[in-house]
Formats: sequence, structure tokens, C-alpha cells
Amino acid sequence: MQTSPSSFQTLSEILSQPEAWQDALDELARQQGALRAFYAQHQPDHLIFLGCGSPYFLARAGASLARGLTGILSEAHPGSDMWLFTDQTLIVGRSTVMVVISRSGETTEVLKAIETFNAQGGKAIAAVTCYDESTLARTIPLTLLAKAGQEIGLAQTRSFTSMLILTQGLIYAFANRELSPRFLQLPQLGRALIEKCADFAQQFGSTLHQRFERVFFLGGGALYGLACEAMLKMKEMSLSLSEAYQTMEFRHGPMSMVNEQTLIVALVSETATTAETQVLTEMRQRGATVLAVTPVTLPEAAADEQIVLPEGLTDAERGPLYLPILHLAIYHHTVAKGLNPDLPNNLTAVIELNDDHTNKAQLS
Repeated sequence: MQTSPSSFQTLSEILSQPEAWQDALDELARQQGALRAFYAQHQPDHLIFLGCGSPYFLARAGASLARGLTGILSEAHPGSDMWLFTDQTLIVGRSTVMVVISRSGETTEVLKAIETFNAQGGKAIAAVTCYDESTLARTIPLTLLAKAGQEIGLAQTRSFTSMLILTQGLIYAFANRELSPRFLQLPQLGRALIEKCADFAQQFGSTLHQRFERVFFLGGGALYGLACEAMLKMKEMSLSLSEAYQTMEFRHGPMSMVNEQTLIVALVSETATTAETQVLTEMRQRGATVLAVTPVTLPEAAADEQIVLPEGLTDAERGPLYLPILHLAIYHHTVAKGLNPDLPNNLTAVIELNDDHTNKAQLS
């Protein structure tokens, strides 16, 4: 008996993202004074954004945004690099602040990274998580909580976009900038976008497994981190072959894989629309099908399908809007393949390691 697409928790978590975004914005409003005081106290000249899995891809987006908005040297690292490759991660002599992002707040690599950072003279830490009783939240005094982003499904959807909003708000506070009125309307904009595109996402996603052998996700600047996250959702939930590349880098080798069974999902920026459009046009000429998530309508030659995002936001602001429709399409693709999107193969909600670095979940 085929399972109904509406019977999985992940669907309700995807659809409820706008409500979770409002909770995140409310948290930012409460924490604005603390964020600005934290920055003024520590005056960093080096920012490290750190996470594991999806939060690492969020960290990549955050580091790109921070470089552009604050002018401070900003990097992204997985938790394991701070823990195991400290000399290649932490710059001696810098006043380094670390922003730790973790849905659960219990990931071993993240907690080990915090211990290492403190032991090696790191300046201070701010945290972003979904659980106020987690070790991370109890350890780090300045913690931004995306409590409405908590999930039952293992694949991160509303937790990711909620923590993205908190990370954006943190960066704006560090840059001494105000969040724009349009950014504060993200919940309403997200709800309208989901209502507008939900049917398309179901129709498009439900036929992916019949039409394509491989999927590439493309994005430039901060959108590369979000393209990586969309790629990870495709792999985790649907067990489909997918890769992520920076848009302009796709010509440098990866396009050799393009044929009539290739889907390219492009997260198009406003900053580089012209250059990115040319890449997509060339890939369509080579046989690929292109789905563009874009702030402006592209020429027909560049995309077979377009999800046009609401107007009035900058590239630094609109990030959360790129993902919900892709989440929906991937969800319906997963269900159409007969898989359970709530329980991706081999995965657990938290990676906790034993003393010998083996995964506790694998041995239980």
C-alpha cells in the first residue's frame, strides 16, 4: 500500500517554516542589545563560523555574509577541523570570535571544538541552536534559540532556515546595521511563496526519479552554502546522486557530466545574475533541464522552470526564501521513490562519538 505524501512529519515541518521564522525574528528582537554588547566587548578581527553537517553549510553562508557586511576576516569550518586540525583553523595572535551553529547542541565534534577553542586562547563564542536545554545552550552564555525550529524529522528543514535567520541577524548586529523592514516580513513572504508554488513543487518533485539520473545544485557567494544544503537534502532524503558547485565553477570540469538526464537547480543571485544566466543557458544547450530559484525573471533560454522570489530584498537578506520550495520538491521526490523522508537511511538526529571516535548510534 502506497504511503500518503501527507503522512510524514517532515512535510508539516517544511510547511511551518514561516511560523518558525517569526519565532526566530522575535528572538533576534530580544537579543539585539546582547549581540551588540557582545561585539563591542570583544572587538574581533577574525570570525569563525562552525558547524557539522547542515550547520556547516549554514556556516559557509554565514562566513560569506560576514565578510561582506562586517569587513572582518571570516571563515567557515566543520567542528572536526577546530578539534583535530587546530593549527590549520585557529590563527595565533588574532582576536577570534567563534559562532557555533548546531541544531541539537549535542554534536560531539561541536562540543570538542568549543573545548579546543577555549584551551587554545580563542576570544569568545556565540551560539545558535534549537534546544535551550542542550549542552551548547547551557555552556555558551550568548545563545540564540530557534525553538520553533525543533524537528521530529531527521533531515533539517525548518531548523536550518530558522537558524539561518538567527545567523543573519547576528551578523547584522556585528556590522552595526539594522534589519530592514522587508527582512522582518520574511514570514509573510515565505507563506505566500509556499502557497503559490506548492502545487508546482509536488508535480515537479514527484516525477524527478523518472526524468533525471543526476542533480547539480549551483550557487555563488553565500548561496553556495545554501546550494550545498539543498544538495544534502536531496542525498539524505531521497538517496539520489547529487552534487553542489559554485555556479561559475561548474564550467571548470563538472559540466562534462551534463546530458539529457541532468537536472540543474540554480540558486541565482541578484549580484551576478548576468554571468550566472549565461552558465545556465550554456548548460541547457548541452541538454540539461534547469530549475532556477531567482530574484528576477530569467530569459526563457536560461531555465525550463523558474521560482521567482519576492522583490525588495538584498542578496544578504533573501537566503531563507530559496529553500522551502526545494524542500517540498525533494520531499515529494522522496515519497515518489517509496522512501521515508522522516527517517533517512543510516542517519540519526545527533552524531555522538565514543572516546575512540566511533559513532555511538552505530554501536547501540
